[in-house]
Amino acid sequence: MRKIVLTAIILTGFFAIAKAQLTTSKLFGDHMVLQRNQPIPVWGTAEKGAKVEVHFNGQHVNIRADDQGDWKVTLNPMKEGGPYNMIILSGRNTLSYTDVMMGEVWLCSGQSNMEFTMSNALGFKNEQKVADHYAVRQFHVPNKISLEPEKQLEGGDWQVADANTVGSFTAVGYFFAKKLSQQLGVTVGLINSSWGGTMAECWISKESQLTDPNLEARMKAMPATWDRMKQMVDSTIKFYSFPNMPVTYYKADELAAEQPSFFEKWQKGSVGAWEWQGKWASFRGEGFMEHTLRLDNSAAGKTSVLKLGMTDADMKIYVNGSPITPAMVNGYFQVNLPAGTWKGGENSLLINLQSLQKNPPWFGIGIYGDWTNTYLQFPDTLLTLADHNWAIMPDMSRPYHFDFSPNSAPTTLYNGMIAPLLPYAIQGVLWYQGEANANKAYQYRTTFPLLINDWRNKWGRQFPFLFVQLSSWSPTPNPNSNQGSDWAELREAQAMALSLPNTAMAVTTDVGDMNDIHPKDKADVGYRLAYEALNSVYGLWNTNRSPLFKSVDFKDGAAMVTLTNSDNGLMAKDPYGYIKGFELAGADHKFYFAKADIVGNQVKVWCSEVKDPVSVRYAWTNAPVEANLFNKEGYPVGPFRSDDWKGVTEGK
Repeated sequence: MRKIVLTAIILTGFFAIAKAQLTTSKLFGDHMVLQRNQPIPVWGTAEKGAKVEVHFNGQHVNIRADDQGDWKVTLNPMKEGGPYNMIILSGRNTLSYTDVMMGEVWLCSGQSNMEFTMSNALGFKNEQKVADHYAVRQFHVPNKISLEPEKQLEGGDWQVADANTVGSFTAVGYFFAKKLSQQLGVTVGLINSSWGGTMAECWISKESQLTDPNLEARMKAMPATWDRMKQMVDSTIKFYSFPNMPVTYYKADELAAEQPSFFEKWQKGSVGAWEWQGKWASFRGEGFMEHTLRLDNSAAGKTSVLKLGMTDADMKIYVNGSPITPAMVNGYFQVNLPAGTWKGGENSLLINLQSLQKNPPWFGIGIYGDWTNTYLQFPDTLLTLADHNWAIMPDMSRPYHFDFSPNSAPTTLYNGMIAPLLPYAIQGVLWYQGEANANKAYQYRTTFPLLINDWRNKWGRQFPFLFVQLSSWSPTPNPNSNQGSDWAELREAQAMALSLPNTAMAVTTDVGDMNDIHPKDKADVGYRLAYEALNSVYGLWNTNRSPLFKSVDFKDGAAMVTLTNSDNGLMAKDPYGYIKGFELAGADHKFYFAKADIVGNQVKVWCSEVKDPVSVRYAWTNAPVEANLFNKEGYPVGPFRSDDWKGVTEGK
């Protein structure tokens, strides 16, 4: 018994000593960059009530840890320079950080296009050779979701850009920092806190979301524990998948025999991981996808090729009740079907997505592909299957579980990846996000400004907030313009945020890839952000900015459009000088493609189908790759519309 008591005393003493050790936030370390010309908070933990001394660049500050062992000092502002050493003392404990630079610090955040690394970007090999010529550094924040605000990061360290490290840098951030370092002659530090596929709501604090009528209810309903989260998500998925009916256990062979009308009661979905569709986020199990194809009578006598993209799961496939077996062709599932497979009228294509084979899977089950590799092709016709006309149903008869992602609950990324950064001194924020919010773009008009104001309030400073407007991408051929565009509405919501002070936007529709949501040209994106910063933050005025919509005057059957940043003139990037991308509508709200001419620094827009136009818009589609109006400096005109008519995402 005495041995047990003695052991307990020793262990208690050990943990007390461990807890009393001198620490700082993990943001502080060798090679760190501190923000010049601002007060510099330095914080950490020590023994309760212990004296803590911080020595840096001639400054010496003392503080005592509070009753919880927390301490924080604030150093006076300093100009650019270095390298310096930072020494922190408390009792017998000493921390020493070397190669510390005073320079510019920018927080880089958002989803996958900010997360996109240099190793995947165009020009990486060349940048690898010269990276150590530029004073650029990065701190990568580890991915972490949390239901409560965290005080400390789980890890991370500062990396100096060189041939061995630059490949892991955020590409947009690196090119931004490279340009700033060249122009300002200072070290630029990037704090990279980004996570692919995440919605803006993940990055906003609980306090702010409770003030927003659109977000308040979900925030209040968020469970306090992950176990409770599992219960809630399970109930939500069942209620969503089986509205007004009991949970049903389906079998693939029985479903294959059903008529297409049977699947009308299922929820609609699209190609892509279920993670991003409906209420199935975090669901990890098996399921069914059905697509009804309406064909004319000639289809029965034709051979066809069915291409089904790719998936992480095993598959069983049925056409009108008959099983078919696809083969892998050039990385995609494909099957050549004989004449007689299809019939005139309604046809049912059923897929049973079974156990996941990819380890780990990307985002659970789903069919991944765009219109170029998900289609049904006859000798004379191609029908895309990369649309939103799939009926989707989870297989509740098979084992399933939940892998929670940031999108499983709001505020989890603020808690895990932003709160621990406070109150590190920064110059401003670079933000590249919006793809995950496109289906509710109208709501982004309030969600995005809420995020900006939230972070500014947390830091206690109205710092510059620079962001990237969504590029060009479409999983299907661009639809008729009168069907609307959620991505265009998201870009509009982003542009509206420019009404907030100290904001700026980089237009990127000309450097996108309509077949890849992650365009590889990140240099143009980073440089455009840098020019916005040089203009609006550092006062080095230049003309490297995109023209944006300012006003329109309708007269004599045409629209006269006035744009900002066009004083030196406009041009069409077209060998024949034709301007593309404009549309006009009359009082009937029906848009027609329009002609346009440059008149001075304005644009005259007209078309024969609209005698009395009341609205003009430009590049109003998911992937406006044909839009070709630029200013003389070579920067693309930002997408816009002059009307405020109801869009496709209002109310979502």
